[in-house]
Amino acid sequence: MAEVKIQAESRTEFGKGAARRIRRENKVPAVLYGHGSDPVHITLPGHDTMLALKTANALLMIEVEGGESHLALPKQVQRDPIKGFIEHVDLVMVRRGEKVQVDIAVHLEGEAVSETLVVLEAQSILVEAEATHIPDGVTVSIEGLDVGAQIHASDLQLPAGTTLAIEPETLIVNITAQQTAEQAEAELADAEAEAGIERDEPETAAEEPVAAAAE
Repeated sequence: MAEVKIQAESRTEFGKGAARRIRRENKVPAVLYGHGSDPVHITLPGHDTMLALKTANALLMIEVEGGESHLALPKQVQRDPIKGFIEHVDLVMVRRGEKVQVDIAVHLEGEAVSETLVVLEAQSILVEAEATHIPDGVTVSIEGLDVGAQIHASDLQLPAGTTLAIEPETLIVNITAQQTAEQAEAELADAEAEAGIERDEPETAAEEPVAAAAE
């Protein structure tokens, strides 16, 4: 994974008011920590940070004014729940060759047999890898799998230098039979019954009285 260089500024103002002022300038408040050192409070350029963090587990070279440089990984990214802009970033310092534990995405490829339902039980898995060689994800082939097939963490083909950091028996993919409309309706009815929900009976059109024959 290529390093992304980001120019940072030292930050001496803290609190909500200071954070709002920083964001108004299209910048992001952040903190660097790790390896037993004191936290380093910095300000990052908003646009560059947004682009860099589009990649999961982005490897960042933070160059702080004054000559300090820190290799870091994003630990926690806080975003505005409505507008989606980055509000704050926690970065953990890493060293070249150091092993770190990170979550990587699980990608499916291929097609299972017809009339099956592919259930992705784990959208990401925890692995251990070198900080400078974190894989983008792991690809799992479901080509031709039939009902009852399962893929566990131990079945995954991880890149060289990457090892599992979860139990090998962890279920990743489960292939089941597709549910019929009748089965779905029956399950819904059972769930409603357990919840005490009564369905209204469909109304039938009232029969119109038959006119008496004229005498």
